[in-house]
Formats: sequence, C-alpha cells, structure tokens
Amino acid sequence: MNWITNYVRPRINSIFSRREVPENLWSKCGDCGTMLFHRELSENQNVCTQCGHHMAISPRDRFAALFDGGIFVEVKVPEPITDPLHFKDQKKYPERMKAAQKSTNEKEAMLVAEGEIGRTPIVAAAQDFSFMAGSMGMYVGNAIIAAAERAVKLKRPLVLFSAAGGARMQEGILSLMQMPRTTVAVQMLKEAGLPYIVVLTHPTTGGVTASYAMLGDVQIAEPNALICFAGPRVIEQTIREKLPEGFQRAEYLLDHGMLDMVISRTEMRDELIKVIRMLMKEPPAISGELPSPGVAPQSEPAK
Repeated sequence: MNWITNYVRPRINSIFSRREVPENLWSKCGDCGTMLFHRELSENQNVCTQCGHHMAISPRDRFAALFDGGIFVEVKVPEPITDPLHFKDQKKYPERMKAAQKSTNEKEAMLVAEGEIGRTPIVAAAQDFSFMAGSMGMYVGNAIIAAAERAVKLKRPLVLFSAAGGARMQEGILSLMQMPRTTVAVQMLKEAGLPYIVVLTHPTTGGVTASYAMLGDVQIAEPNALICFAGPRVIEQTIREKLPEGFQRAEYLLDHGMLDMVISRTEMRDELIKVIRMLMKEPPAISGELPSPGVAPQSEPAK
C-alpha cells in the first residue's frame, strides 16, 4: 500500500498532470482583459495591441525605445544622505529601500541619461513608479538638478517623463524641499534658453504635479494618464459631489487648456523629435536612409 501511495500515484500524476505555463509568458490588459504575448507587448512598448491601453514601463525600457539604436549613457546623480530622519512605520525606511531596489533592479526612482533621438542630442530623465510609487525624495531632486546642469553644460534640451504618487513621506520636510529645488533647476534651463519638455505619464500626482511636472515649455501626456494634485476620490469626499466623467485624465486636461498634446507612447519618439528640433530652431529631421558621404548623385546623360 505504501509503495502504491508513495511511488505509483505520484508517478502517474506527474505523467498526466498539466504542465504549468511560465508566469511571464502572457500579460493581461488591465482595460480590455486581452491576454497579450509578452514579446508582442514589449515590442509595442507595453501598449495593448487591442485597445491601446498604456501599461507601466520602466525608465530603461522607455529609453531603449526613445534613443537612436537604444543607445544612451547614464548621467551620474549625487547620492543623498541615507535615512536622514530615521523614519519607521511598519518597516524601517532602509528596509523599504532595499525591497524596492531588489524588485526593480534600480538604485532609485529616477534615471537620467543622455543620447540622441533622430540624431538630435538631448538629456532625458524618467521616473519609475514601481520604485516606491515614484515618490519624490532627495535623490529625485538631485537627479533633476543633475539633468538640468548636464543639459546646460552640453547646451541640450531636457525631456522629463514624470510618474509619481507625490512626495516621499519617509523623508518628510526634506522631500517637500525638492519642490523649490527642482523649480530652480528648471529656471536654469530657461535662463540658458534651452527647451524643457515634460511628458506626463500615469499617474502624476501630488507635489510632483505642483512643481517640475507642470513647468515645461511643452506639456505632453500619454493617453488616459491621471494627472492631479489631490486624487478624484479625495475631492469627491471633500466637496461631496460626483465628479465629471474622465475628470483629471489627460484628455480632460487637454480640453481645458492644461496640456498641449496627448500622444500615444508608440508615436512619442517621432513627436518629440519634431518638437525638439522646432524649439532648437533646427531643420526637420530627415527620415529614411541617407546617401553615403562624398557620393555625388547620378545625373542623366544629355540628349
């Protein structure tokens, strides 16, 4: 009996049991519910191929699709003081940081890089919402200042992709101080006569919206992105009224004059190239393959 129970039955179950499908093989669209093959979704920059729903994308994957050939160089960001307030809630702040670093394989919530898009050199910064909700702490403030200083030094435009739940509560007042610090960094770009373009992605809220995210020369947003200071649920509870359909979404803000454009992620690169070259007073980018240098065009023989 033991032989049948311990050997035969597990052997039969292993032969006829259904093989498990790897978890990362398919992704489910949070809007339409379609199951999407991960490679197809990745090639489409995490935009649903059925309904166009924009899913979260990491800064590295975003930059790989943005820069020419996916080539970019990271800009070094000064390291802030670790756990300056010795903050502790359910976990200690350093423990939360280690967990976020392990899950994202990133040092912090913002990545700064330089490279070319459409053969136009730029500096870019992008927030990672999966890293503690992209919260704005001292590192994020240092990152924006480093990006602005690098852009001024190289005389390049700065493109910033925002995605945040607001200020980082574990850093308290030091987090709120990043609002004026980043505002000064944006002013450095304006005084240097360099374009500052902001792409607001889902979600961009809180102190981020009240500072550098809404100070761009051109304000662009991804479709259906939530952009606000206080969320709709908080507002409804405060005023005790139902908000309009699509309130605080990108399309609603575009209709009410707070945005310049709402552009799909798959079209963002081409649109940014046009806007940047226009603001830098450069001719439109040439699409397609260029002829080899020094090769004169063939002329037709005279008749």
